[in-house]
Amino acid sequence: MIAFKRTDHILINVPPGELASAKHFYQDVLGLQPIESERPFVALWFRIADIELHITEEAGGTLSGRHPAFEVEDLAEAARFLKSKAISLSYSSKIPGRERLFFRDPFGNRFELIEYD
Repeated sequence: MIAFKRTDHILINVPPGELASAKHFYQDVLGLQPIESERPFVALWFRIADIELHITEEAGGTLSGRHPAFEVEDLAEAARFLKSKAISLSYSSKIPGRERLFFRDPFGNRFELIEYD
């Protein structure tokens, strides 16, 4: 079983070359607070209430990088649980202060699980 704590963030995509337009919309039009931090890739991060909204560029395709991310109590235990159910795990670049993994449901939807240091 996975001990979920809370929704951490949601990642959405914009077409390639549209990050500046997205920044204008989310920051200037909607008034979201930008989050400045070290990221492993080009992205915009904003605060929405007690979660984050992450925005990256994606050209589209069959398997999207869009995903919700959930904070969990014990990432290693969550990984063991998912593997016991024959669910494939993937890992991405490091973000300081957090460990994470990704998996997809049978329909191709991507999920991220995070444990903070």
